[in-house]
Amino acid sequence: MIRRVQLVVTGMVQGVWFRASMQREARRLGLCGWVRNRPDGAVEAEAEGDSDAVAALILWAHTGPSGAQVERVGVAALEPSGVEPDFSVRR
Repeated sequence: MIRRVQLVVTGMVQGVWFRASMQREARRLGLCGWVRNRPDGAVEAEAEGDSDAVAALILWAHTGPSGAQVERVGVAALEPSGVEPDFSVRR
């Protein structure tokens, strides 16, 4: 089953390679979507793919890379779009 979610990760998540690490993890899991820094200090992402792979990325986001200090991971369900060909880092 295909699933798409929006993630908003808060805490010490900018300046610690969170976006690049999430991109690497999402690609490893075979997911499509994107990740970006938000002006409020959070990291936002949309991920789409196999529901088990999406669940694995959500679990990963609760820890992130070694320098991150994740306080909260908000998850919202979205309709699958099939638009993103890869998992990219947005500026």
